[in-house]
Amino acid sequence: MSTKNITIRMDEDLKKQAEELFSDLGMNLTTAFTVFAKQAVREQRLPFMVSKNYNTETMSAIENARNGIGLSRAFSSVEELMEDLNADD
Repeated sequence: MSTKNITIRMDEDLKKQAEELFSDLGMNLTTAFTVFAKQAVREQRLPFMVSKNYNTETMSAIENARNGIGLSRAFSSVEELMEDLNADD
């Protein structure tokens, strides 16, 4: 696949802040804008929000679910959980 150069104009301070943020997220401006464009095209809308601030409550709940904490037992997949839920009906 061939690539094309594009030029984006933005405020110098915004560029610096964006470079710092994307660096913290492990990417440069080019990669960040490519990720943005691919996601926008795939979803046909303005895409996701990337943040370096994590909601600890949500992350804890996700980890607990992965470990089966708070469930009657651990499940190896969503399908297994759904089968178990449907069996209760």
